[in-house]
Amino acid sequence: MTDKIGVLFDLDGVLLDTEGFYSQLWAHVDECYPTHVPNFAHVIKGSNLEKILNTYFAPDKHEEIVAMLHRFQQNMRYNFFKDAPRFLAELKEAGIPMCVVTSSDEAKMQAVYAQHPHFTDYFDAIVVGNMVSRCKPDPECFLMGAERIGCNIADCYVFEDSFSGLQAGMSAGAHVIALATTNSRESLIGKAHKIIDDFAGFTIDDMLSV
Repeated sequence: MTDKIGVLFDLDGVLLDTEGFYSQLWAHVDECYPTHVPNFAHVIKGSNLEKILNTYFAPDKHEEIVAMLHRFQQNMRYNFFKDAPRFLAELKEAGIPMCVVTSSDEAKMQAVYAQHPHFTDYFDAIVVGNMVSRCKPDPECFLMGAERIGCNIADCYVFEDSFSGLQAGMSAGAHVIALATTNSRESLIGKAHKIIDDFAGFTIDDMLSV
């Protein structure tokens, strides 16, 4: 059953427990450079940095905000969610190709690799924010991820936590599994084919049943 399938993972809020840190960061940015957008840190979840900057901030502030972001990312902890490494290892052992599909930039990914030197060993490809022309909720990133691992998107399983990411996965035509790490289970109903709290006890057979 696993000869053709692939798995596409969002990063923050799915594999790495970092969303709380980013909420703090963007709330601080919003204090320094007010956007007047209610719940700004939550509104931008799933968007890449270019879209955030161009949509909400004046061009002359971009360099300062990017510097703030990079300083923050260099010093934060990138902790895996419970059982995420175990699930990744099981997928790897089963020969199922995997791809990270994230809105993060390469500088942030280098910080992740520094803390987890074997991170890339799990994955056949990694798609970062600046590799696509249209960010989530557009499905481009997941379509690219499926192509990079040589799978049809209809045979791929997408793991996401943000509304924009879930919409992108559904629009792409994948089997979409939502993690209730950033948003409540109730708010995720109807936005994915299955909802889980995290990877604790979650198996490949559970995934294939979706």
